[in-house]
Amino acid sequence: MKIGFIGLGIMGAPMAGHLLQAGHTLFVNSRSGLPSSLAAQPLTLCETARQVAQQAEVIILMLPDTPDVGEVLFGTSGVAEAELAGKVVVDMSSISPLDTKQYAQRIEQLGGHYLDAPVSGGEVGAKAATLSIMVGGPQAVFEQLLPILQLMGKNITRVGENGDGQTAKVANQMIVALTIEAVGEALLFAARAGADPAKVRQALLGGFASSRILEVHGERMVKRAFDPGFRISLHQKDLNLALSSAQKMALALPATALAQQLFTSCVAQGGGAWDHSAMVRALEQLSDFAIPAQ
Repeated sequence: MKIGFIGLGIMGAPMAGHLLQAGHTLFVNSRSGLPSSLAAQPLTLCETARQVAQQAEVIILMLPDTPDVGEVLFGTSGVAEAELAGKVVVDMSSISPLDTKQYAQRIEQLGGHYLDAPVSGGEVGAKAATLSIMVGGPQAVFEQLLPILQLMGKNITRVGENGDGQTAKVANQMIVALTIEAVGEALLFAARAGADPAKVRQALLGGFASSRILEVHGERMVKRAFDPGFRISLHQKDLNLALSSAQKMALALPATALAQQLFTSCVAQGGGAWDHSAMVRALEQLSDFAIPAQ
């Protein structure tokens, strides 16, 4: 197929690479330019999102935040300025569920189709094509695009209609943040008590406390390897979506609010670009004790 891909960052670049390896024709646009990993690949670099949409049958977005998606879709030289009849926009960014519903309606009014398909699994999952993909949109469009999504992920679920995929992603980010906090507390406790946190982590991986967060981010914590990955600033954006939506629904999310405050402490230390596993640094600052580097 002729596929457009807009947004070639930490996640987008390897995802686009999988589509190329499968033999699809790619038209790409990224404000950060063409990454070195794709520089020698047979693709077409477009100056605008409109040019991508003109040439592609499917237009995939992988962008940082809700305003970025809105600008790419409906701003000057955006996707909406192209002829969209019969084409499918697939937004794989993590953005507001309410705005997603509005974006989908506007694309449909222009004759196109829309799927919100945010992902979980981070840079590791993007490179390995093992992302979990949570999809909102019409069943028929989901089935049409499923072979494309399967090139980038493994656990692919249609949650419901437009916006429901983004709702699932917000829920995912809440669980991830709270699990990072739990793993950080546990390994900090182990280190302060005099145990080897790396060996404690290894022991826990064989029990009921085992999780992907303990496996990947627990290792980051004991090795002090906080290069993203997934930036704290982006995880804060996702938790803001949870907390603002919860306020509108009169829903209490106390632990999510705590995780957000710990991320804010990291940002105050200059860590907005740290990997989100670095939340442990906020806990370490509160205790005036850090996990020793392994």
